Amino acid sequence: MTMQIFRSLSELTPDFGSVVATIGNFDGVHCGHRWVIDQVTARARSLGLRSLALTFDPHPVRVLRPEAPHSVITPLAQKLDLLASTGLDATLVLPFTLELSRTSARDFAGQILARALRAVEVHEGENFRFGFGAAAGIDGLTELGREFGFAVQCYSPHLLRREPVSSSRIRKLIGAGDVSGARALLGRPFAVRSTPASGRGYGTRYTVPTINLAPYPELLPANGVYITELNVAGEAFEAVTNVGNRPTFGADSFTVESHLLNFHPIELAEDTPLELSFLHRLREEKRWPTPEALREQIGHDVRRAKRFFALRALKTKTP
Repeated sequence: MTMQIFRSLSELTPDFGSVVATIGNFDGVHCGHRWVIDQVTARARSLGLRSLALTFDPHPVRVLRPEAPHSVITPLAQKLDLLASTGLDATLVLPFTLELSRTSARDFAGQILARALRAVEVHEGENFRFGFGAAAGIDGLTELGREFGFAVQCYSPHLLRREPVSSSRIRKLIGAGDVSGARALLGRPFAVRSTPASGRGYGTRYTVPTINLAPYPELLPANGVYITELNVAGEAFEAVTNVGNRPTFGADSFTVESHLLNFHPIELAEDTPLELSFLHRLREEKRWPTPEALREQIGHDVRRAKRFFALRALKTKTP
């Protein structure tokens, strides 16, 4: 079944029924999120109810602290696709506003969880905070649940290598260029969705094996060179991607430039959907003494990338 998406409380009509719910920003939809969601969907099935995730857009930090730069791991459309892949019956996207932020914990539990969502159970991590000023925690939610008629299931942080999995930890790893570490916590490669950069002469047939991404406003890895996979309108290409400013050529404009290793001429327009997955960091970006030295290094990068993909293919075939 396709996950239903609601964008206001009024869309949740009584015929949708009662739910087992979980609440959060779910930025990255990482393995910790998915672990809790797995419990939610299983519990809902056992009770004959619907499973629902309640999330917010924009991210609350952007409303409560607009002066603080905050890039998300997964913009809303990507997050919804990932939530849909978990088997949830529905996701409610509440517009996060200053007015909503002033909702008391009691009103949130009574008006939103009990009345609008008709929650039978709410599943949350032990660090969950809600209500105006994040005044209430999991104990407060449990007490309000008793009053308003829903049970609360609390979870300890999901651990990987003895460290808790969190969106903030993943953002730090990606920001440092550690895409392999981020992949372990996400349970998949970190990926960005975009389109080709404008003004590159894209026509009906594109014959150059280098594609630049359009400016991307959200989280990107640290400047450097990465082994990547670029999905172009549903077709995957192995690639080496430079994130940065191309200092050897004196350029001062930031680009995300991918060189496709198994390229063939493709249909490409400025609105063609692209998804770039970061698999492994090769090196930092640096200024080379000459273009020839850079070309020699690029050749070395390409050979390493080809070995990476060859080993991946071998592992895939090995039973």
